[in-house]
Amino acid sequence: MAKDNLPIESVIQERRGGLLLHPTSLPGPYGCGTLGKAAERWLDWLEAAGMRVWQFLPLGPTGYGDSPYQSFSAFAGNSNLIDLEQLLQQGILEPDDLQPIPEWTANIDYGQFLAWKWPILQLAAQRYLERVDQSTRAEFKNFTDEQKYWLKDFALFMSLKEANDGRAWTEWDKGFAHRVPEAMDNARERFSDRVEHEQVLQFIFHRQWAKIRHRAQQLGITLVGDMPIFVAHDSAEVWSHPELFRLGPDSMPDVVAGVPPDYFSSTGQRWGNPLYRWDEMERTDYDWWERRLRAALELSDVVRLDHFRGFSAYWEIPAEDDTAVSGHWVKGPGERLLGRLLEALGRLPLLAEDLGVITPDVEALRESLNLPGMKVLQFGLEGAPDNPYLPHNYSENCVAYTGTHDNDTSVGWYKNSSEGTRDFCRRYLASNGEHIAQDMMRAIWSSSAGWAIAPMQDVLELGSEARMNAPGSTVNNWSWRLPEPALTDDLAASLFDLNWIYGRTASEPHQL
Repeated sequence: MAKDNLPIESVIQERRGGLLLHPTSLPGPYGCGTLGKAAERWLDWLEAAGMRVWQFLPLGPTGYGDSPYQSFSAFAGNSNLIDLEQLLQQGILEPDDLQPIPEWTANIDYGQFLAWKWPILQLAAQRYLERVDQSTRAEFKNFTDEQKYWLKDFALFMSLKEANDGRAWTEWDKGFAHRVPEAMDNARERFSDRVEHEQVLQFIFHRQWAKIRHRAQQLGITLVGDMPIFVAHDSAEVWSHPELFRLGPDSMPDVVAGVPPDYFSSTGQRWGNPLYRWDEMERTDYDWWERRLRAALELSDVVRLDHFRGFSAYWEIPAEDDTAVSGHWVKGPGERLLGRLLEALGRLPLLAEDLGVITPDVEALRESLNLPGMKVLQFGLEGAPDNPYLPHNYSENCVAYTGTHDNDTSVGWYKNSSEGTRDFCRRYLASNGEHIAQDMMRAIWSSSAGWAIAPMQDVLELGSEARMNAPGSTVNNWSWRLPEPALTDDLAASLFDLNWIYGRTASEPHQL
């Protein structure tokens, strides 16, 4: 599949260490992390720690369960991440506009947070074009022109959703739900101000994120984003391009996505996302996917392809089933799609999430594209010496993790494991178990894996109370926040030493 028969270059060109932290987890005074000073301090602290990779979860507007993997759009940014301090500095907002500021909980209370911030964002959007200079207004116009493929539909979708009290688009008036031309013309006129406000919020988000990305580039930090393979049914993309998805006459999915029984669930996972009409995608030369990947690469340097095995074969579940048990494998677009993306972009700065049920065809597809795979140490420590997730079995072209956002923290995992697993873990790591997260980090940092990444919760040796997500549950997920005092100079120095000792930073040590 290599272009002109030349080898495809992997995104991993040198040994690096990095951390996994979603922007919502950043500290700050407004109930949820934002793209402001805390994000800049985070990047500076990563650089001081010798970390050269920052990985985060999808940045889209969150829908059901506040999950970044159930977004209202595959293209839009999450306006809840907009930093209000910058809007105050620009004179868009006044200090009184933020009052009263609630008494926040340690973790994110999304109900409280959204009830407070959303009216402020609407006010900011209303004032924005009135108060910014002519140059910024021209920049906004260029943004809407460049992003018109998705932006107008998204803005109208969110406007109609608000007018329908947040209900899914299949519950709207049929004229709006099925995009009847006369109804759509009426909606564009009726909600023109609201549509512009949504476009403004997207502009602000992308402008603020561009500053974060520029700072990361200055510091030599690679940003690793995340692209879910499937999109939410209640999303602008399914509403505006229903011909690309497996929907029945009622616009509901006739089959849905998920995975078979695995490590996380004995009944599998029924995600509920609609499946693609790959025949229609191919007929349009995968144009939607090219646009989607280009949009993702505007936000990050490397994109983690979530559920990579779905490109080779995906688990198709009858929509009426409550679990994933009775699903079956269906061949995916594989080389046709990924070869098309390679041809269009000239490169594939991708990381393949190849966890779960991995078969030889999945490995062959990943290797044909020279994409790094993922190795999760928690999975290895539950196995035997030949387990591919154990560090002595790693290749250079992979990214090693202590755990991911879907795993328990390493401290929580160890505490909740069987005594047999804990015994193997201690023996493998030559550890007494007192600082198991640190020992697990050292094991992957010392391995041959090109990149080694740990969730910030493992750096801080936190327990299950700090877990980011428990698959199959909707309770307390995605809400963890980094404590304000956690980013100390001593911790940065300790991590720098870890990176330097194992050749994962090009800088000289601060002290020996």
